[in-house]
Amino acid sequence: MAAPITTIQKAEKTEEQLKEEKLGNLKQLLSENEEMVNQVFTIMAELNDIGALEAATKLLEAKEEVAHIALGQLTRKPVTNIINNLMGVAGALTELNPETTTKLIEGLNTGLDEANKAVESDEKVSAFKLFKMLNDPDVNRAVNFGAHFLKGLGKGLK
Repeated sequence: MAAPITTIQKAEKTEEQLKEEKLGNLKQLLSENEEMVNQVFTIMAELNDIGALEAATKLLEAKEEVAHIALGQLTRKPVTNIINNLMGVAGALTELNPETTTKLIEGLNTGLDEANKAVESDEKVSAFKLFKMLNDPDVNRAVNFGAHFLKGLGKGLK
């Protein structure tokens, strides 16, 4: 009868065996993804030809100086104003109804088309013709929208 097993011995791999295993895994990955590896090398060759790799290397070597310059530029008043304005605009855009915004943009595009046609015709607009145009439902709708927009703008500015 055999002696009972009292300890389990774990087979420990040597560093050389681990390297061989990793090398085998790498060979398998390369053979399975040959086209992708070729594309990566093609991209790297193109980047090298145009000097982008050298520029990236120099940039990494001077990373502290570059970071100092970048931070100096980012903290300038005009840049912080731009960032604050973009954040304000982004906040305002989140408040707008997307359907209303789409309708407004479509109206602006149509209005620009009509304005371009009027400019091309070089027709003179008299005061009488301007008052007559107010009877047009489209013109009246735009004037009504503009007047109420200005009223709302004024309330917001108060």
